[in-house]
Order: sequence, then C-alpha cells, then structure tokens
Amino acid sequence: QVQLVESGGGLVQAGDSLRLSCAASGRTFSNRYAMGWFRQVAGKEREFVAAISWSGGNGIYADSVKGRFGVSRDNAKNTVYLHMNNLRPEDTAVYSCAARRFSGVSTKGEDYDYWGRGTQVTVSA
Repeated sequence: QVQLVESGGGLVQAGDSLRLSCAASGRTFSNRYAMGWFRQVAGKEREFVAAISWSGGNGIYADSVKGRFGVSRDNAKNTVYLHMNNLRPEDTAVYSCAARRFSGVSTKGEDYDYWGRGTQVTVSA
C-alpha cells in the first residue's frame, strides 16, 4: 500500500510559477513506481498533465503544458515534483499525483494504482 500526499498549491497570478510536491509513504519507491500528475476541474474529466519513470529519465507531458511544466523526482526523499511556470488561468484545477507499480509511464489514469487527494491550484488573470 502506498499513500500519496500533495502540497504546494495555491492562488497565483497569470505568469507566476508554482512547485507542487507529492510525498509518498508506505511501500514506496523501492518498488519502482512510475509517477503521474493529473488535474481536474469540477464537472470536467480528469486530464493527464505529466509523468515520470522510476529512474527519472523519461518524462512525458500533455501538449497543453509542454515547455511550461517540468516533472522531477527524488527517490531518496520519496517525493515527486511538478514545476509549473508561466501559469495560465486555464491551468486552474485540482492537481493529483498517482503511482503506477512496476511499470513505465502512462497518460491514462486507469493505469495508475494509487492516488493522492489533490491540491488546488488557482490562477487569476
């Protein structure tokens, strides 16, 4: 079992930056989890944002955030980060991290085994 807790969300202005963190506990990164970030706006479907492999060498991004967001991880700290730059109002959402056991990255939420509860990011114009 893995527990995921996100932090770092908040209210910012367009053009600002934020760094989200996802701290994992339990049977954690020693089991080689790929990690993903997703976001969701109330009333809309969950959207893939970014994902990173266990080794940290393979990051993938949604087209909507490519060039603005970066994903990284520190396995020694059991933590994954989402670096968000040049934020836009359309980035406003609840951001959640997810863990996928023994597998590579995926853009599909159904491929992930564990989820955090999310952190709110609000970007004002």
